[in-house]
Amino acid sequence: MWVKVCGLRLRRDVEVAVETGADAVGFVLADSPRRVSPATARALGAGLPVDTVLVTVDAEPDQLMRWVEGTGASGVQPHGRFAQAAGDAALAGGLFVLHPVSMSAAVDLAEIAADRIPLLDTFQPGRPGGTGTPFDWSLTEGMERDFVLAGGLSPDNVVEAITRVHPWGVDASTGLESAAGVKDPERIRAFVREAKNA
Repeated sequence: MWVKVCGLRLRRDVEVAVETGADAVGFVLADSPRRVSPATARALGAGLPVDTVLVTVDAEPDQLMRWVEGTGASGVQPHGRFAQAAGDAALAGGLFVLHPVSMSAAVDLAEIAADRIPLLDTFQPGRPGGTGTPFDWSLTEGMERDFVLAGGLSPDNVVEAITRVHPWGVDASTGLESAAGVKDPERIRAFVREAKNA
């Protein structure tokens, strides 16, 4: 099970995620309680043996690639108006792309280019992600393509989610916090372990 821990702001929390076995860590460069600067994202991701992912909203392709160059990120998760073009630029630059899909009804993942990894998250009007609430997992029934499950995942429900949904990967942020933007190292450890052992 591929595991991403997102919305990290402290090196301590990054190290906990990596030491426990996470495959990727995410840094939010958009308006959010979890936002960090590109300089902080570079410092947080320096020297890590796992993938580092930049989460952006409405970032134009040129801006996104400047951030990638400045942070050394290996992947991107672009939301918003320029998501498709930003993803194209990232792929051309040799990065991997998590393609956000807001889930409020059944979707056909075949409509998403094969060179992107769909990331299924909870739809909430006016919010690109990070809602902290699960969507109706039955909407994933019949999906024949690998995808990453997000949306309200935590140590308390990730095993059930994996058992019911059978995703390729899981991604959590809000469910690993003691307050908005403040990660709980023990919840990070528990989430990664539960997901890896599911």
